[in-house]
Amino acid sequence: MKGFLGEYEATLDAKGRFLLPAGLKKQLPENAMPFVINRGFEKCLTLYPQASWEPIYAQISKLNDFDPKVREFRRFFMNGATEVEPDTAGRLLLPPNLKEYAGLSKDIVLVSAVDKIEIWDSATYKKFFESFSADSFSSLAQQVMGGGNGNGV
Repeated sequence: MKGFLGEYEATLDAKGRFLLPAGLKKQLPENAMPFVINRGFEKCLTLYPQASWEPIYAQISKLNDFDPKVREFRRFFMNGATEVEPDTAGRLLLPPNLKEYAGLSKDIVLVSAVDKIEIWDSATYKKFFESFSADSFSSLAQQVMGGGNGNGV
């Protein structure tokens, strides 16, 4: 299996660093470093292993510069994208602007997102799931995985 599984709690120190949980470290591909960290689509951060970031960057690089929507997307998506590597103690430092964007202060949750890892403020992540009912999830699963659009399993 290629990708990540699991949900892991971690704590940011005063400088905005955290230890990558052992359960995630074991799942890292050999060519994971350096990571690229960026804004997520929701109020979270996305941590991309190098092998996951490179195809995204290549695809974005091929987009038409003459299209204003492309330029707008590129600015927002690429703004803040930063390479990060663990320090000698194995901690990753979150850039202050990204930490602020996601509202991260102390308690965080690292969540597998197939070939990348989302980093959420623990309270925000909990609220996200509290606002989602079982019926809503069932309906979403049917829409995304249920077929009819050629994407079902």
